[in-house]
Amino acid sequence: MSQAKYSVNQHPISIVLAWIQQGEIAIPEIQRPFVWSKKQVRDLMDSLLRGFPVGYLIAWKNPNIKLKDGTTSEGKRILIDGQQRVTALMTAVSGMKVLDKEYKTTRIRIAYHPIDQRFEVFNRAIEKDSSWLTDIAIAFSPDFKTHKYVGKYCEHNPKTDEDKVFEGMDLLTSITSNQLGLIELDGTLDIETVTEIFIRINGKGAVLSQADFAMSKIASSEKYGGDRIRKTIDYFCRLAIAPEFYDTLVEGDSEFCHSERFQKMAWLRGENDNLYDPNYTDMLRVAFTSQFGRGKLQDLVALLSGRNFETRSYEEDIAEASFAKLQVGLDAFMNETNFKRFVMIIRSTGFLDPSLIGSGNTLNFAYVLYLHMRSLGINPNQIESAVRRWFVMSILTRRYGSNPETMFDLDIRRINERGPIPHLESIEQAELGEAFWEFGLVQSLDTSVASSPFFKLFLAAQIKANDKAFLSKDITVTDIVLNRGDLHHIFPRNFLKKNGFPKGRYNQIANFAITQTETNIKIRDREPIVYFADVVEQTNGGEMNYGAINDPDSLAENLRANCIPENLHQMTINDYDQFLSQRRKLMAAKLKRYYASL
Repeated sequence: MSQAKYSVNQHPISIVLAWIQQGEIAIPEIQRPFVWSKKQVRDLMDSLLRGFPVGYLIAWKNPNIKLKDGTTSEGKRILIDGQQRVTALMTAVSGMKVLDKEYKTTRIRIAYHPIDQRFEVFNRAIEKDSSWLTDIAIAFSPDFKTHKYVGKYCEHNPKTDEDKVFEGMDLLTSITSNQLGLIELDGTLDIETVTEIFIRINGKGAVLSQADFAMSKIASSEKYGGDRIRKTIDYFCRLAIAPEFYDTLVEGDSEFCHSERFQKMAWLRGENDNLYDPNYTDMLRVAFTSQFGRGKLQDLVALLSGRNFETRSYEEDIAEASFAKLQVGLDAFMNETNFKRFVMIIRSTGFLDPSLIGSGNTLNFAYVLYLHMRSLGINPNQIESAVRRWFVMSILTRRYGSNPETMFDLDIRRINERGPIPHLESIEQAELGEAFWEFGLVQSLDTSVASSPFFKLFLAAQIKANDKAFLSKDITVTDIVLNRGDLHHIFPRNFLKKNGFPKGRYNQIANFAITQTETNIKIRDREPIVYFADVVEQTNGGEMNYGAINDPDSLAENLRANCIPENLHQMTINDYDQFLSQRRKLMAAKLKRYYASL
């Protein structure tokens, strides 16, 4: 008979709330914004009043840990599902303050009408109406006396039936006696098993990520400063996206804002660069991989729990050291010089806009590499070249596409074994040989997906080369990308559609070029042999209609920069497939030169 991996028990709500207040059950989201609306809190209370089911809570027990003195500490339980419901109960019943979506501390007050036996969100009208208990938390405070309250209630509402008031108040206060289901997962389970159990029990198809578990583990470990680390991650990521959050943070969490942790992120208040706006998963992954030399966040959860991988036991020394090590990694991540220099390196590859970056993990590992090489004291010029090449190589090979954690783990281990540059060179030799540039990449460019990383990489190559837009003399690809300009079909889309071409063929990325809006409009739905007659005439003194190119040499250079076959002016619809084939080869050759320049 297999050992049970979890237990299911029913507990009175009052007991569950007491466990939370005493810290026996940790709510990792308590320092994060409460996302439920006030009406949802009201509806939860109404469900409890009526005896309706409100779902199960799911808690994951921390493993028992061996303390430094040789004794064993019982692991506390971390609430991994039901956080919003419990927080709603804590604010409505226990009077606890919560953080709203703006990170401001607030109370959600729920009012109760004992005669009608219904709840409502507190408002000014209710405040003036003596028939309402304006805050139900009053009824659950230790010194609340029902008979005294009913007496005063009847004084202010003379025509009220006293028995009805007693009945309504008794019903209200009995809420905390209602049973709440608590599913407790065994502390020895690994993350994959916990995730599978969570999904099956939850029944909503919800997915908890490795980072979710890591953040829960961090927040629940106040002994090692986990609550401060959790705030550090949350606040940094929020400030990176919204620098204006700085003033709200200073006002709402003055204690944290006087800490060393806050000073290390305060530079973000004046930072508006959005090329790399990390979320908590990104920040955790980079800090962990660069500092611990591992790539799987389940290992971070295990280490923060004190896991000794050799003895398979859990030890306080390992947990304490792991929290300290994680903080070092986060400090390096947040360091203004590190962060800004890394972003500068990425910009130098031509990736000037976040719309060009399809995979956040390509950025994440590039930052891991940067931080690792900096820690080794490698020459800055070598760091810049290696990071640029690694970033672009990751895009070209789709290195972190299908199973990023496994690849992160593999790469950081081999970097530690071989050194960063030798490992990069071995990947280039294995995956970026002549066969890749002449055949593999050309084949990858045969796609109609406009969001293709290869097309975005092509645009980055054009930006780095300071290329002019298609048929433009002065306007660059950079200008148009940054201003969200037009993506033009060289063989116009409507022209191809009218001739029976399906979307998958007329939207080939080899048919795309960055173009000025006015040029796009002027071309309309005409095939190249038609509209290029006007372009050629323009270069020989004719009317200027296409971006001010006024001589044959400038036109030839513009076509080369945009990888357009030089015989485009002779092409009809019958040449479309030949055009695509030729342009893919030209684009691949440009990308090869671009990579060599990094």
